[in-house]
Amino acid sequence: MVAARANWKGYLKFGEISCPVALYTGASTSERISFHMINRDTGHRVRREFVDPVTDEPVDREHQIKGFEIDKDRYVEIEPEEIAKAVPESNKTLAVAAFIPCVDIDTIYFDKPYYLAPDGKIADDAFAVIREALRASKVGALAHAVLFRRYRALLIRVQGLGLVAHTLNFDYEVRSASDAFDGIPKLKIQKEMLDLAKHIIDTKRGTFDPSTFDDRYEAAVAELVKAKLAGKTIKSQKKVEPPKVSMPWSLR
Repeated sequence: MVAARANWKGYLKFGEISCPVALYTGASTSERISFHMINRDTGHRVRREFVDPVTDEPVDREHQIKGFEIDKDRYVEIEPEEIAKAVPESNKTLAVAAFIPCVDIDTIYFDKPYYLAPDGKIADDAFAVIREALRASKVGALAHAVLFRRYRALLIRVQGLGLVAHTLNFDYEVRSASDAFDGIPKLKIQKEMLDLAKHIIDTKRGTFDPSTFDDRYEAAVAELVKAKLAGKTIKSQKKVEPPKVSMPWSLR
């Protein structure tokens, strides 16, 4: 098996403790089935081209730059070198700013997960001290770093013998819950109804096991590809009917 390749290497600064660490991708879509666009008539793969809508001429990569729209068809043009100068340089440090009780962490701010591991034998002792201190205190570490040319906040938590670091969405990126929840009425629930719901929960208790999750889309597409290669046709799948919602009595 090929060893995992680190996406980033640097130092986890935990007060007076500094530990060399490596960051690895925690979730990836690279193994999903993907398609290329092809020309139906020739079977050749087609390529994407950027075309100037006024001249109708293709624009090669050398003449493409980024532009921020300030008005209709008016842009502030930004050169790649200008962006590089504006982005803060990385000091290769995950600097811990605060510790947050795990029960207080709002997962809606979670963006991408990464695994954080010690980088080399010299880091093992310091890494273990940090990990076990977080575990014993039942907290996550809020850290900041320049990752992949962006200044990011990360929430670092214990997982087994390692750490998991989630990059966090900024506050302006997370929509207010009131946008979705404001229309929900306040209801007084009957005790009998609540007891029934609790009973259902108790009888359906389980454990979190992602290996049991079925990606029906991927499975269906894989079967389609196999069938096409074998010269077969796929029958239309039956529509999955949503469960019927019924209440034995009124909520109120």
